[in-house]
Amino acid sequence: MNSSLVVLAEGATRKLPAPPVFFGIFAFAVLSLLLFLVLRVDRD
Repeated sequence: MNSSLVVLAEGATRKLPAPPVFFGIFAFAVLSLLLFLVLRVDRD
């Protein structure tokens, strides 16, 4: 039973449309932009 769950879990995996590094860089850029905007609004 345990091995069938592993096979089922492996079949449910999906391929990412881009490398994981891209998602990290994208998230960093978005959060940096939001931080910049918040700090800019706070300055006024």
